[in-house]
Amino acid sequence: MSLIKKNGYANEAFQMENIYLEGKGNDEKSKGEPDVQQVTSENSPSRVEWGGGLEFLMACIAASVGLGNVWRFPFTAYENGGGAFLIPYIIVLFFVGKPFYFLEGFLGQFTSKSCAKTWAMVPAMKGLGYGQAIAAFSIVTCYGGLMSLTLYYLVASFQSELPWSFCREEWKDQCIDTVSKDVNRSTRLLHNDDRTLRSSAELYFRKIVLNEYDSIEDGIGTPSWELCLGLFVTWATIFCILCRGVKSTGKAAYFLAIFPYFVMIALLVRAVTLEGAANGILFFITPDWNKLWQSSVWYAAITQCFFSLSICFGPILTYSSYNNFGHNIRRDVMIVTTLDTFTSLIAGCTIFGILGNLAHEMGTTDISKVVRGGTGLAFISYPEALSQFQVVPQLFAVLFFVMMFVLGIGSAVALSSAVFNILCDHFPNVKNWKLVLIVSIIGYIISLVYITPGGQWFITLVDYYGGTFVAIIVAVLEIATIFWIYGLSNFLNDAEFMLGSRPSFYWRLCWVVIAPLLMIFILICTIVTYESPTYDGVPFPDYAYGIGWFLLFLGVVAIVGCILQKLVQLRSSSLIETVKAAFRPSEEKWGPLDPKIRLEWKEFVAEKKFRHRGGCVEAFLK
Repeated sequence: MSLIKKNGYANEAFQMENIYLEGKGNDEKSKGEPDVQQVTSENSPSRVEWGGGLEFLMACIAASVGLGNVWRFPFTAYENGGGAFLIPYIIVLFFVGKPFYFLEGFLGQFTSKSCAKTWAMVPAMKGLGYGQAIAAFSIVTCYGGLMSLTLYYLVASFQSELPWSFCREEWKDQCIDTVSKDVNRSTRLLHNDDRTLRSSAELYFRKIVLNEYDSIEDGIGTPSWELCLGLFVTWATIFCILCRGVKSTGKAAYFLAIFPYFVMIALLVRAVTLEGAANGILFFITPDWNKLWQSSVWYAAITQCFFSLSICFGPILTYSSYNNFGHNIRRDVMIVTTLDTFTSLIAGCTIFGILGNLAHEMGTTDISKVVRGGTGLAFISYPEALSQFQVVPQLFAVLFFVMMFVLGIGSAVALSSAVFNILCDHFPNVKNWKLVLIVSIIGYIISLVYITPGGQWFITLVDYYGGTFVAIIVAVLEIATIFWIYGLSNFLNDAEFMLGSRPSFYWRLCWVVIAPLLMIFILICTIVTYESPTYDGVPFPDYAYGIGWFLLFLGVVAIVGCILQKLVQLRSSSLIETVKAAFRPSEEKWGPLDPKIRLEWKEFVAEKKFRHRGGCVEAFLK
């Protein structure tokens, strides 16, 4: 009996006219796997679900609308020319971000499995799930360090005078008060070409909070006990939420998703009313058309889009796996991605409004040189704005840093969930709280690096190599695996079965043509024109670059290793047959989790295949 009569599937990459993959391949593929009649924990329909569709929506908002918008988006836009970055970002969001979000949301809901087991559709590509987990854990450890800094500022906000709003005696002539109206000092800043004068908020962050090193050639130093304590509180919070499972995450998501907007809007209103804010916002929204031809700007736009929406890191796929099979995922995708863009624009206008005010105070019109860029920008610009509140600035500071912590927790819990679920797959007999404890302890130890005097250097390094670089490689391979190996027509049949109708031409065009070609082109250009990342223009020492490349190597090895492992496991006398077996869907493991729905799906797909024998082109155009 041919495979198409069994389950309606034949990978289009290996399909020949009127020839279908025979059941023999499935026999070879099943070495060491349970019989289809066996009921394992993986194929049990008893998987826990969200308390309701609204919980899933709130959890996705908490995961996607987080530090990626409020912390990373502003400094990425600042480093890439403001408006010069905004146009590519919106284009990428529309043609890559939204389609990828829908794709991952669909896969999780369709299979009800973790980001590793989802790839039973093409077993050899299971490593994509592990690559996502490596990228997710790299980023969540960075988030741990950032939330520790947030708690430090939160405690400092209870002082009678905000400690970053004034210059300290030891800074003398290199500082300007954040709330200073000293015309003479501001005038001197106009000729401050070598940046010897800085705002009190910047000096407080770099000299008091971090005690930052100008170089990490001789090491990264040791963290302060205050930051270590803040880091402990951060990971303890993550541990408590994850221990309670998806039900707890869903309930916490209501607060994690809604509360931050009240503070962000209040801060935006204050920022845009500052003197000089209009110039900063104009810098943010005015495009520099010449920079549209720079691949580095497009690469930054793609990686920021992935970072902001948490796509290709595992959380969306993981969260959607807890959905009811018939949930309206398309509606939620449009809500979350639109809200994510709105949040990024709020954060951008707030930050650049503050920078415009700071430029006005300093007597310069060059927004790009007001402060040093980098990962610490949010801990400089936002406190600047908080100091400008005329009435109880301490209250707004407390609310803001509580908001930052809440945003960080929402993102960190989502990223950690992706890692935790993979561990649950591999260690089903270990109690959940023990696995969460292991993740939290390892996360805490690694996060200690990011709160040292050289920590901001390593946040930049890990963000580039271990996070975004791995994520974009995973993204290219993910979309190629689904639509070029598994096949567009197969995927559309699955989508029609679950959603009731086929995705529109917009989705198909983005998935098959625009997104893969754009990402491949940008990735190639980035590799060809590769320049080693720097921190505030200063190169990293060789050992640091070695660590960065090692993180990237781990992500790639996870993918390549799984391909080789599957080829060896399914080896036969024919290399072609071995490759076919490794890259065809697993008959036992691919498909809906619920046995009843799974049977209906197989019948639906078989009927579709019988009636419509067209290929990929017909599926794309239809």
